[in-house]
Amino acid sequence: MLDPLLRGFLSGGALIVAIGAQNAFVLERGLARSHVLAVCLICALSDAVLIAAGVGGLGSLIVSRPALIAWVTIGGALFLFSYAALASKRALRPAALLLRGGRDMALGSVVTTCLALTFLNPHVYLDTVVLLGSLSARYGATDGRLLFALGAMAASFTWFFALGYGARLLAPLFAKPAAWRVLDAVIAVVMAALGLSLLLSLRS
Repeated sequence: MLDPLLRGFLSGGALIVAIGAQNAFVLERGLARSHVLAVCLICALSDAVLIAAGVGGLGSLIVSRPALIAWVTIGGALFLFSYAALASKRALRPAALLLRGGRDMALGSVVTTCLALTFLNPHVYLDTVVLLGSLSARYGATDGRLLFALGAMAASFTWFFALGYGARLLAPLFAKPAAWRVLDAVIAVVMAALGLSLLLSLRS
């Protein structure tokens, strides 16, 4: 029973660590030590809702249509390969990420900005609802899907709280472009490996 939980954690973690607007905002608020708890909770709970929707709704639709499983699997693999390509490009040609410790923000502004960065980003729906929903379909109508979802949710909570509260410790390290290159290189490898595993699953 630990297998789906671990797979959910690793799959969710592989997708969520890609550097983007949402993660940059969490990192910025962490460096500024401004409403860190609120930001981490909003991001993690939003992910949990979307993961539940994907696993509970879309996952059921996919598992009942074998042909759709194949198409979604191929689409998910291509999506992951594109992520890997973008991460590889960033690793080869790193751009400095501007991190502003900056002035404090009102709680209302922080909440509004965080929700906008989460729900106005189309990638969040592709990652949580579509891709994780399709990955969970391999477990059928079993408790494995619930464990997969819980694993993915745990990865989200772990990442956002580690990023938000660990930002102050990482600030000196990520002031160096080389650190971002290493992180992006790791992301590229993980994404490509997960995409390959999806394609290989079509043969089983």
